[in-house]
Amino acid sequence: MATDVQVPALGESITEGTLAQWLKKPGEAVAADEPIASLETDKVSVEVPSPIAGVLTEQLVAEGATVAVGAPIARIDENAAASATPAEAAASATTNPAGAGENPQLRGTEHAPEPAPATAEASAGDDHITTLSPAVRRAVLEYHVDPTKIRGTGKDGRLTKDDVLAAAQGKTAAPESKAPAPAAPAAPAPQAKGPALTGERREERVKMTRLRQTVARRLKEAQNTAAMLTTFNDVDMTAVIEARARYKDLFEKKHGIRLGFMGFFVKACALAAKDVPAVNGSIEGDEIVYRDYLDVSIAVSAPKGLVVPVIRNADRMSFAEIEKTIADFGKRAKEGTLGIEDMAGGTFTISNGGVFGSLLSTPIINPPQSAVLGMHRIEERPVVKDGQIVARPMMYLALSYDHRLIDGREAVTFLVRVKEAIEDPTRLLIDL
Repeated sequence: MATDVQVPALGESITEGTLAQWLKKPGEAVAADEPIASLETDKVSVEVPSPIAGVLTEQLVAEGATVAVGAPIARIDENAAASATPAEAAASATTNPAGAGENPQLRGTEHAPEPAPATAEASAGDDHITTLSPAVRRAVLEYHVDPTKIRGTGKDGRLTKDDVLAAAQGKTAAPESKAPAPAAPAAPAPQAKGPALTGERREERVKMTRLRQTVARRLKEAQNTAAMLTTFNDVDMTAVIEARARYKDLFEKKHGIRLGFMGFFVKACALAAKDVPAVNGSIEGDEIVYRDYLDVSIAVSAPKGLVVPVIRNADRMSFAEIEKTIADFGKRAKEGTLGIEDMAGGTFTISNGGVFGSLLSTPIINPPQSAVLGMHRIEERPVVKDGQIVARPMMYLALSYDHRLIDGREAVTFLVRVKEAIEDPTRLLIDL
């Protein structure tokens, strides 16, 4: 008896997603609750589990297709036997023609087949190509390697980007093998003049992921709707650096987590928001919403783009709780396991471009929020202290805000309060 695998609920207001990758092939056995496909939504990637144990008999949609919540994407037969070889599995996939979801540009990188009967190994190689992720496909095109000759180290033997990079490095280190010459050439083959592939100009068209489309739409929406303005200040990081150096070992020993800079800034923003509540507010229709809590969205870099999970009730959390939450978000972002609920809401955003080396920027508001704080890299600069020019570890801060709700005086006051708390962390302890 065959059972349809349906697209699960993807979260509030999300009605469809893109089938990013099949994790199981037709003919393969699957266990109950084992992921068989990966869906990409506007915010996160979601794995689709099998509702029963059995054999995947059909893939009803191709990779890259848009699927609605509740739509069937595959069939599982609990009474069928798994195929013996990938070749037999491919033959049974009548609803997924050979090459479905394959990037046409990959065909130019494949070697011509040997004049011999097709083998199960060749079939497995062809199927292997069709399940390459977009990142791996881009790497294959960029480094001109044959994916069928690379042993995958990912789940179920799939190729990863690191596999392709390792193969490319080995190809560069060793001389490239050449095709065998004809047995008895009548005359020497003419030599090509000038570089053949060295100077080749390439273009690649890759469909935007749903996440990237959503980011682009929301950021443009913010520019079109909000009256955005950015105010700047700089902060002397000496006190925070010294406090961190003094207590980091004790902190890690007691709490099992490293003491970072972000905890100081989250606490400083929570303190400043009490004095300037508009920064933590938002406009809804013709009303202004003020809040007595602070849910801080933290911009985190993930393999598929920027994600913004939320630290809820950050104003009531300790340094250890904040650092543990941030570390957990970072780990799950890299693994792709952040859920939609992790990124829902948020009343204020902190973006740390300094980890990538940014000196100064004008961050864009994350609607419907009204402000975002941009942190940047720390570098020693000459400053005047007590009439003397001295070197200090300085950081530029930027606060972008919606001028419809937040006046310039309020924005500057908020940023000054953050500066004061960072330069004198004792204020964070005695609520000044």
